[in-house]
Amino acid sequence: MEVCIKFKKLEMTNYPGREYVILPANEVENIDFSKVLETSANTLRYSKDNEYTFVKYEGEEPEFLKGKTKYTHDEFCEILQNESGIWRIEQE
Repeated sequence: MEVCIKFKKLEMTNYPGREYVILPANEVENIDFSKVLETSANTLRYSKDNEYTFVKYEGEEPEFLKGKTKYTHDEFCEILQNESGIWRIEQE
């Protein structure tokens, strides 16, 4: 599956309580979509190599994400905007 998503420069805005978690793509089947802001596997964004995806949630940490690294909104914006990172896709 080839996924190519283009995005505008993300604005660093404070989203108190919103957390982001990067997951290996092979863990998508374990996502409880009733506990995250994404609605289905079809709405996930994948890394350039399709090896990773991420979810975001607000409030209580979903059980299936316990023990995983969490990022704030601002931290995750930095990850997505890293020009040499796995998420960066150049705009045409």
